[in-house]
Amino acid sequence: MTDPTPAQLAQNLVDLLNIEEIDTDLYRGIRGQDGFGRVFGGQVIAQALQAAQRSTEAPRAAHSLHAYFMRPGAEDHPILYRVVRDFDGKSFSTRRVIATQRGVPILNLACSLQIPEGGLMHQDPMPEVPPPEGLTNDRDLRLAMIDRIPERFRANFLRPRMVEIRPVSPRSWLDPVKQAPFQNSWFRVVAPIPDDPALHRAVLAYASDMSLLGTATLPHGVNWLTHKLQSASLDHALWLHEDFRADDWLLYACDSPWAGHARGFNRGKIFTREGRLVASVTQEGLIRLRE
Repeated sequence: MTDPTPAQLAQNLVDLLNIEEIDTDLYRGIRGQDGFGRVFGGQVIAQALQAAQRSTEAPRAAHSLHAYFMRPGAEDHPILYRVVRDFDGKSFSTRRVIATQRGVPILNLACSLQIPEGGLMHQDPMPEVPPPEGLTNDRDLRLAMIDRIPERFRANFLRPRMVEIRPVSPRSWLDPVKQAPFQNSWFRVVAPIPDDPALHRAVLAYASDMSLLGTATLPHGVNWLTHKLQSASLDHALWLHEDFRADDWLLYACDSPWAGHARGFNRGKIFTREGRLVASVTQEGLIRLRE
């Protein structure tokens, strides 16, 4: 069986985030196609954001979301998204979205949307890192070590991804060492996608759940491949500052200032290659060592 082309993978992501309206403020998200059982948390966040955006008329655009994961989703069933229209003011709208599967909530999300306006501006500078063109993508890095990966992990480890990641300083999966809790990586959709700003915001929400949680494990020299590590996102917050394209290279600069009590706290800043800060992310996740 041959791998899908980049264009097919990009279309799969567009289709995944093109939720279906089945009633007023009720939407259905299609199942993921990875085939590994558990739904990727970024998918649920992105589909919930799409539900909030679909319930609000332009030019109001999402600028922040806060989500709590309650239960893992299963790829065997679609996910329903119920939108509650809490507030519509002159400048801002607020939405709540409850994601359910087989009648049970798996995620709650609150989203705020704003009519664009001007204002005071400043931002943090982008880290000085090499451009993406000179870096190796994550899948090729994994392919180079596949002979050392246990057979039961290989399909998941090498599955074709809809978002390409090029780490600036690749982590060691097989021989992890303790290191400072910082990591930078470039990412983008593997092929061009349509010019819908709401879609690009949803794609960024999807990708913002990648790389982030693992940052909290770096100082401890552990990962899910070499240790009995139970990990899962507990909550996720995203602020969208500026317009961007998710099919152009974006830099994800992550750090973890704290971990303890089986939890790890992580932060991320997302920049365009020109240095514009377009989004900020925080997440706390479960990192429970079962050994």
